[in-house]
Parts: sequence; C-alpha cells; structure tokens
Amino acid sequence: MVMKAVKGVLLTCDAAVKQILLVMNEAQSFIIEDLDDFHLLIKQDEEDRIRRQLETELEKNTYSLD
Repeated sequence: MVMKAVKGVLLTCDAAVKQILLVMNEAQSFIIEDLDDFHLLIKQDEEDRIRRQLETELEKNTYSLD
C-alpha cells in the first residue's frame, strides 16, 4: 500500500462551525482528518476557498435588523 503525503492546515472551531464544515465536506471532500470536537485537518490548497464558503454560510445564519 502506497500512502501519499498531503499538506494540511489545522482548523480550530466550535462545535456548530465544525458541523457546518462536515456538511460542506460531504460534497467537496476537503477534510483530511476529524481530530476531535474542536479540530479538523483540511487540505492546505482548499483553505482559502473553504474559509470564504464558511463565511458565506455563517452570514446566512446571522440575524440582522435590516
């Protein structure tokens, strides 16, 4: 069995954000390892895109007086 090294980035987040990321991962497969309740290891080359998508998702769930 040949294993290929993949560069990763450690993300620290709360449980709610982690659940959003896990749902996003089902379609895009960017998580390398689910480490614990607050940490995920994601593919380094996906970090910027994932952060932008997460920000968009969080904005959808933010209450506004407008």
